[in-house]
Amino acid sequence: MMASSKGATTPTTSTEQAPSTTARGSLGVWVMLHGMLALYSFSSVCSKLAAGEPFMSFKFILFYGLSIVILGVYAVGWQQVIKRLPLTTAYANKAVTLVWGLVWGRLIFSEGFSPTKLIGAAVVLAGVVLFATADGAEQEAAQAASTSANSTDTTTGKEA
Repeated sequence: MMASSKGATTPTTSTEQAPSTTARGSLGVWVMLHGMLALYSFSSVCSKLAAGEPFMSFKFILFYGLSIVILGVYAVGWQQVIKRLPLTTAYANKAVTLVWGLVWGRLIFSEGFSPTKLIGAAVVLAGVVLFATADGAEQEAAQAASTSANSTDTTTGKEA
């Protein structure tokens, strides 16, 4: 494999890797992902608050404006997350916004939890975990296969 740096090509070794794009990523990437998802879900809180105000009143404009600002920050943060995680993994985690909706509903609007809602949220979280761990297992298997394929010295044909 060849890597380009300012027009020159240099061989890369099999131990060099692209920026972290593993399904598991670093803890910081996961914290950022779920922080962005919490922020994204909070934009719906602002929309609901705006909906309770008279159309085009100061509070209506304030809450919808805050919602738009939150979505703009989220868009930039989301781009940073998908640079570091596979899109399928990051997108599967968007289902966690359902849980954030329950939290915001309880904390801000005093909405209750029913056993059915809690079971549904648990099923969604289990699905996210299952999806994320399956993606990680597939990538680890692919990386192991790639490593074993590269363990033969290409100049002598002998194992390294």
